[in-house]
Amino acid sequence: MTINAAVGFIPTFTIHDRLRKAREAACLEQAELAEQIGVSRASISAYESGRVAKPRRIVVNAWSLATGVPVQWLITGIAPTPEDDGAPAAGDRGSAGLPRLDSNQQPSD
Repeated sequence: MTINAAVGFIPTFTIHDRLRKAREAACLEQAELAEQIGVSRASISAYESGRVAKPRRIVVNAWSLATGVPVQWLITGIAPTPEDDGAPAAGDRGSAGLPRLDSNQQPSD
């Protein structure tokens, strides 16, 4: 049996693992997170243990906001890059072609 030492062991994490890791990284207890996102502590436990097969998107979005962890990572395990953050690409004026406006506009005379 040959083991490629350069690659090493890469553990796989489920969405349930990532939800728990996000909560722990935010230093939140299950009850604290439950209160912040408006679900019961038992629901948090069910999401983290895998008793809920597919977490609802609204719960994942709230979990993301409460823990500061990107939704994309919670769902897929892939960290977002600046290229896929939803912002228009440099030089791209968006699909509507709207002009870029100064955030501190002064009234015209």
